[in-house]
Amino acid sequence: MPSPTDSPEFPDSPTAPLALVTGATRGIGREVCRQLAACGHTVLLTGRDEDAAGRVAEELRAGARPGTADIRPLQLDVTDDRSVARAAARVADTFGRLDVLVNNAAITYDTWQRAATADLAVVREAAETNLYGPWRMALAFVPLLRASAHPRLVNVSSEAGSLASMGGGTPAYAVTKAALNALTRMLAAELRPDGILVNAVCPGWVATDMGGAGGRPVAEGAASVLYAATLPDDGPTGGFFRDGRPLPW
Repeated sequence: MPSPTDSPEFPDSPTAPLALVTGATRGIGREVCRQLAACGHTVLLTGRDEDAAGRVAEELRAGARPGTADIRPLQLDVTDDRSVARAAARVADTFGRLDVLVNNAAITYDTWQRAATADLAVVREAAETNLYGPWRMALAFVPLLRASAHPRLVNVSSEAGSLASMGGGTPAYAVTKAALNALTRMLAAELRPDGILVNAVCPGWVATDMGGAGGRPVAEGAASVLYAATLPDDGPTGGFFRDGRPLPW
């Protein structure tokens, strides 16, 4: 499967904004890639399965007007230090920068659990993707964001992680998303001098494999992510948003 460094379809480094989306082979991540490409970004569509990333990137390119969707597959497992480091090295070698990082990969909407009886092995597994994954990505890719003229870092979170409205249930998911929100605030404060806008976004209840039937259309959830990914330079940082409107932490 071609990587960004050897793609026969896109051999040259683009001048368009460059975005990388994790967990992008389905659901919200896939749609975020489509929307970013539609508004002129070169998109690195990443997934743990290299073949799946290649197939989805090809599908999205085929579904767009010819020559309008520069979407490239890249194998990346956010729970694997070596995979993340390898992906960062490829992006650095090919492009020398990253303009938008969307930390979308997430697992384990554990409706069957309660905090008082939770299986902590499930919580730890969720944290590897939902919290340490975005943190690992920030560690690896912030140097490339610093090389961008208009850097944006978007953590796809959930209102389930809002302390203001938190109740019981889904403990692995809710606690790891609350922790992701805390990480968002820290990164926003630390990276403000570099001009990197860092925000968390709740797409809402979306009809995906994780969200289940009955939610809002995927395109609407992805549009919330696009809002934070395409903020102007004087846009907010350290915020939590859905549909472009602030949510309580």
